[in-house]
Amino acid sequence: MSLTPSPEREELRSVVRKFMATHSDESQVRRQMDLGEGYDTAVWRKMAEQLGVQSLMIPEEYGGAGFGFGELAIVLEEAGRALLCAPLMSTAVLATSALLYSNDETAAKDHLPGIAEGTTVATVAIIEDGGNWAEDGITLQAKATDDGWHLTGVKPYVLDGTDAGLIIVAARTESGVSLFLVDAGAPGFTATNLSTLDLTRRQARLEFSDTPARLLGTDGSGWEVLEKVLRVAAIALACEQVGGSAQVLETTVEYAKTREQFGRQIGSFQAVKHKLADMLVELESSRSAAYFATAALESDSDDSSVAASIAKSYCSTAFYDIAAESIQLHGGIGFTWEHTAHMYFKRARGSHSLFGTPAYHRALIAAQLGV
Repeated sequence: MSLTPSPEREELRSVVRKFMATHSDESQVRRQMDLGEGYDTAVWRKMAEQLGVQSLMIPEEYGGAGFGFGELAIVLEEAGRALLCAPLMSTAVLATSALLYSNDETAAKDHLPGIAEGTTVATVAIIEDGGNWAEDGITLQAKATDDGWHLTGVKPYVLDGTDAGLIIVAARTESGVSLFLVDAGAPGFTATNLSTLDLTRRQARLEFSDTPARLLGTDGSGWEVLEKVLRVAAIALACEQVGGSAQVLETTVEYAKTREQFGRQIGSFQAVKHKLADMLVELESSRSAAYFATAALESDSDDSSVAASIAKSYCSTAFYDIAAESIQLHGGIGFTWEHTAHMYFKRARGSHSLFGTPAYHRALIAAQLGV
């Protein structure tokens, strides 16, 4: 993916944007925020049947469309623009990447076709108490017994944890960090929804009590896989944040054109112009960072890891700044919880620390560059 998307990808963007306008406008988002599942299962199925979103990154031999991350990046950007309530990040990004990178042919054949069809919702449980996204933050225990592997421990912040039928769990064995497949109906497994600031993206606390699990890939190779998964996740979230930032800026500019104060449109005031210009600079800079990281990932560049952290760090900060400034520029109405600006602000705040804070990623960049 270049910094200028191809005509085919722009056509995909147009199709996805029309779909989001129909199925993820503000009224739909607010309704889905109040649903027990947190998303509309009928819309999720339509995304698979009409757009093939869930299948974009999945190879054809597993029932997928056989495209790549670049196409999914376009979808994620439009999903961020519309504040889509769906297990897209958990299923199409995290779980799909984990299954592909694990090089476990049996697991891929068992689960990727269901994801591609939209019948399987899956997620990856990584982070634990303390919010440490590094390898040493994984302490949940996995033990080998005569009848297979069993997990014991807690994963407190798991995307779509109560909706997923398949959970890929990072756990520690005697060989190191490994990945395991757990069925949502397995004995000793419980999932509880968490109360979160951003209701458009559900999280859950997962508890495992001697829960039977199946090893994914090779014992002890889990962190090698997770490093790649988190790299993809960071870029995916950056693309989503670009879409959210773009929508916030566009609606704020429209408001500045129509809102009058002292007999003039507020957009005519120099101070407001400066703020909007600063927001535009942040948006376009974050777009460049996300697109470059996407291109680096697609080409399997040696720079992809650094590019992912740059994109996640910058796009998280930019989205938060743009969303916060939008509330200020909307004046009194912008400070009401019911206003749309707060929905984007909450998403910006929630995604700010997801997959690592900007400070965490800046530290990763420094370490990789040997600074």
